[in-house]
Amino acid sequence: MRRGCAGRRMMAEPIRIHYTVTGDDFTQAGTASADLKSRLRTMGFPADVIRKVTISLYEGEINLVIHAGGGEIEVTVSGDRIKLVLSDSGPGIEDIELAKREGWSSAPDEIRSLGFGAGMGIPNMIKYSDSFDIQSTPGVGTVVTMEINC
Repeated sequence: MRRGCAGRRMMAEPIRIHYTVTGDDFTQAGTASADLKSRLRTMGFPADVIRKVTISLYEGEINLVIHAGGGEIEVTVSGDRIKLVLSDSGPGIEDIELAKREGWSSAPDEIRSLGFGAGMGIPNMIKYSDSFDIQSTPGVGTVVTMEINC
């Protein structure tokens, strides 16, 4: 039998999970990351992997709420990695390199007054994922792909 992350038995088929994130609904922001955290615990993933996945997904989920008017999250869980794909049809990102800088944010003041939009979303996604890719077209939307290895 093949073993994956920290001796866990590798699953025969990847598990796919889908979440829909509603834009501008801060009461639901974070529910996808909380649900995935619970599922990964049940599957026996190590705490450090769960932490990286949860932080990465939460930051992306908040960005979907704040900037994109909502979007979709596709999660693929296999024995040795977790892949997160967040997609939206929002306004897109004009300057991706600028958006990657710590502290830079396009969040409006009313969002910042709620404690969001501190400019750490994308930098934290990069920091806590083992693989990070962002593709964005202004006026079309954004796709963020992250992988966390075990």
